Formats: sequence, structure tokens, C-alpha cells
Amino acid sequence: MKPYLYKLVSKRCLRLSSEHTTPEKEAGGSPFSAMPSHKSFMIKKKLAKKMRQNRPIPHWIRMRTDNTIRYNAKRRHWRRTKLGF
Repeated sequence: MKPYLYKLVSKRCLRLSSEHTTPEKEAGGSPFSAMPSHKSFMIKKKLAKKMRQNRPIPHWIRMRTDNTIRYNAKRRHWRRTKLGF
């Protein structure tokens, strides 16, 4: 490949790769800066509710007669799925 063509191709690749957005960029930069250390009380209440919801179903519910629920379909992994607030 000729040197001038290589420069054009590399610039185009750089431009395309920089247009791609990641959750860290959308959250405002570093993944560590997404949640402030001083939280408001409402945010803290919402986080506490989401922590309570994010648990497996009790074992006795699985053992019930005519049960179709096997797992909690709304489980959330802390790294894969973000809450968005």
C-alpha cells in the first residue's frame, strides 16, 4: 500500500473508532465517576430498593406444587446492566 493511502485509511479508521460510544462515555467519562460519593437521599433509597429486588427467588417457592417459576427473570448484574440514574 502506498504511504499516502495508508495515512488516509488510518485516519478513516481512527475517525470511525472514535465515533463509537461506550457506556462509560455516555455516563460522563470514567466508569468510576458514574456514581458520586455523596448521594442524595432519594438516589440512596432507589439504590436500596434495587438491591432488595436483585436476589434469587426463595427455595421453597421452587419446591411448591404446580410451580412454573424457576428463577428470577429480572436479576441484574452490576457490571452488565446499569440502572440509568
